[in-house]
Amino acid sequence: MKSLQYHFFRVIMKLSKATYDWGAPIEKQRALVEKNAGFIKAPEELTVDRTAVGGVAGEWLRMPGADEDRVLLHFHGGGYSMCSCITHRGMVARLAGACGVRAFLPEYRLAPENPFPAPVEDALAAYRGLLQEGISPQDIIISGDSAGGGLAAVTLISLRDGGEPLPSLAILFSPWTDLALTGESLTTRAKADPWLVRRATEIQAARYCGDNDPRNPLISPLYADLRGLPPILIQVGEDEIVLSDSTRLAARAREAGVDVSLDIWPGMWHVWQCLAPKMPEASRAIEAAGRYVQSAMVTQAGRSNTIAQ
Repeated sequence: MKSLQYHFFRVIMKLSKATYDWGAPIEKQRALVEKNAGFIKAPEELTVDRTAVGGVAGEWLRMPGADEDRVLLHFHGGGYSMCSCITHRGMVARLAGACGVRAFLPEYRLAPENPFPAPVEDALAAYRGLLQEGISPQDIIISGDSAGGGLAAVTLISLRDGGEPLPSLAILFSPWTDLALTGESLTTRAKADPWLVRRATEIQAARYCGDNDPRNPLISPLYADLRGLPPILIQVGEDEIVLSDSTRLAARAREAGVDVSLDIWPGMWHVWQCLAPKMPEASRAIEAAGRYVQSAMVTQAGRSNTIAQ
């Protein structure tokens, strides 16, 4: 049974969907999304340190009791053209808290001013910066939502292809993995999705891809060879127009031998986790991701101890 808050937010988003101007100037859209982000406050107990890692500006986010030796590296969504630490600080802080680790939230360069491959370069620089600061790869969890989920997957692929050490696991919230826009859910979920529309994905894909082929695996990880990647948790809403981006990625990952967990949440929309703690379903999703991470860490620690013996 869905909460009252769920029904409230669903109505609000449907009203916004009917009036939102996806063709508005990008500066106007960025200002609006940052203004709306003020509705969800970051936890009062959160400690925020503005800094740079690997030359990429961002924020260290620490909840009380965080394990300083382990790091959540999260890439925010926003179609590669919007959002920032301001819009994602609360969700990432709560996710890090559920995982029991500290988080680094980088502000990678955005399109259309900085299209592909600029965000990929920044993502890799941030990850390598963590290694340079002495964080072990097995103590890094890479995560992302929407476009940031796709960017997290691309980062894993790039690291593997370069023979670099991979993080321990990945968490992807509603990842955007197919900028060629071939998923059937763009049509089959068009009426069910209370927020996203196909036109939004077309505009954002054009901003990011430029003249590049959207099927480039470093743009759309759905088309990549996924062998050798670490365990992946995918959370996606049943009502999203980009649902197929998650289901197809999970299927391809399994075929490649990757340990992947696909959680499709009934009645949910794109990155509903951002509404924690105001919507119980959002909080439960973040808590579930935290349990996944903590369980994986215990399992990995056990394997390490066995190997050491």
